[in-house]
Formats: sequence, C-alpha cells, structure tokens
Amino acid sequence: MSILIESEGSSRLRRDRWQRRTIGVNWFLPSAPASLMTKRIRAAGITLFMRIILGLLSGLIGMLAGWFGLAFLVVALAGPDRDGGTAMGAFFNIGPIGAVVGFIAGVWLFTGIGIVKSVPSAAPSGNATTPPTRISRPFAVALLVLAGGLGWWAWYELIRSPYLTHGFMTLDLQFRLPPDMALPPSKEDVHIDVTEGGRRYALVSVSDGWHGHDGNRQVILATASLSYKASQRVVSLALPGIDEVTWRLDLGSDPDPTPGYTAWRPSSGNAATKIEMNFRLREDR
Repeated sequence: MSILIESEGSSRLRRDRWQRRTIGVNWFLPSAPASLMTKRIRAAGITLFMRIILGLLSGLIGMLAGWFGLAFLVVALAGPDRDGGTAMGAFFNIGPIGAVVGFIAGVWLFTGIGIVKSVPSAAPSGNATTPPTRISRPFAVALLVLAGGLGWWAWYELIRSPYLTHGFMTLDLQFRLPPDMALPPSKEDVHIDVTEGGRRYALVSVSDGWHGHDGNRQVILATASLSYKASQRVVSLALPGIDEVTWRLDLGSDPDPTPGYTAWRPSSGNAATKIEMNFRLREDR
C-alpha cells in the first residue's frame, strides 16, 4: 500500500515539473507570481522606450542647433551679403555638416549626462554590485522644456502664422494740417511711426512727393508696409514745434483691403493741434 502511495506521489511530482517546464519556468526554482513578472517586464519596456525617445529628441535638438549655428557662423564670417547667395549656400550646403555633428553631440550628451547611476545598495553577501542606471530628471525636464519651446515656435511661425493672410499690405496715410499751418521745410522734419501690437514698428516711407493740398489746407502723404497680425495699430506724427499726435486705426487683427480712404478723423491725443488723418489699406500686387 505504501509503495502505491509513493508511486502516485512521484507521478504527481513529475507531472507538476513537466507543466512548469512547458510554461517556460525553471522547475528547479519556485515560480514567481505572474502579476509581479508582468509589472517588471512592463516597467523595463517603458524605461527603454523613454530612453529611446529622449535620446532621439536630444539628437534632433542638437541637429537643429548644429545646422543653424554653423550656417549663422559662416554668414557672420563672410560679411555683408547683398544678393543672399552666401546665406543660401551656408544654410543648404554647409548647414547639414553641422546637423550631423550636432545630432551625434546631442546623443552623446544624453548618454553621458542624461543617464546617471542610481545609488548603489549594499549586497547581502558584502560583494560589490554594479549599480543600475536611470534617466536624469533635471536633464529630462530641461530637454522637454526646450523641445516644447521649439514646438511652440514652429506652431506659431508655420501653422498659426503671425503674418497677414494677404501678405504684405500698403497703408496709405494722409495728414491734413489746419488752415493756418504751413508745411515743414523738408520731409526730413516729418517723423511718422506705425506700431503693430505695441511691439513692432512698420516700415514707413515719405517719398519725394510727400505733400499735397485739400483746398486751402496742406496735406502730408506717407505710406507704411504692414505684414504682421496685430491686435491694435497706432499711427503717430511729430512735426517741428508741435507735440506728437496719435491715431488708433480701426483695423482687425488680419484686415482686408479697404475700398477707399476713410473719413478724416481727429487725433486721439492732442486735439488742440487740429491735425486730421485718414488712411487706405491696399494689397500689394
């Protein structure tokens, strides 16, 4: 009877060992819980994925820095470039060399600075063990902030586009002086500014035919080139002997051409001068 029980126990043990081997677990060792093994495998996969992504991101940022940096350096060393040939050659012919060097440098920086060793733990047997590595959090944060800034700039410049839908537009300005006011001696005495959004100054031109008349009133003529979207646009005029006067243009952020000149309007600041202004916005052809 005892022999039969022992035989059945041995058979059950062999069957259990065979089942362990079929699922890929060493039957000489106790089997680990499946959930713990799954968590470890998942954590290792996520860590490897993050290292690949951050390493590639570091290389791409280094590539952009090397491309533009080398191109700008060549342009700066070449000196004045009237036709733009030097800048084009530096960007498309020499810039890629800096891109390759920058990509290698970016990956090297990630492996050298972005990967750090964890604090080693004392082994139970007292033997020295190789500490595991991890991603440096300050390096990762700085890399993500830099990548986010570059992404926002690309979205602002290429997708949102700060430029007007109609491209470059010409703003024709006319300033009508009071009946008793004479014109300045020359156009150099006329100072006109057009601000876009309070930050940019549009290019203002006062040509040789810079004045005309409306009946018995002298009129100063000028043009300004607009190219950026702006929440507000302000025109200012300064003449010898009078304080600066300003007008706020009632144009949208991305305006369309106006059908003609607007009505004459007084200044919004110094109304005592009684200088009036009107404008016309047209699309450059």
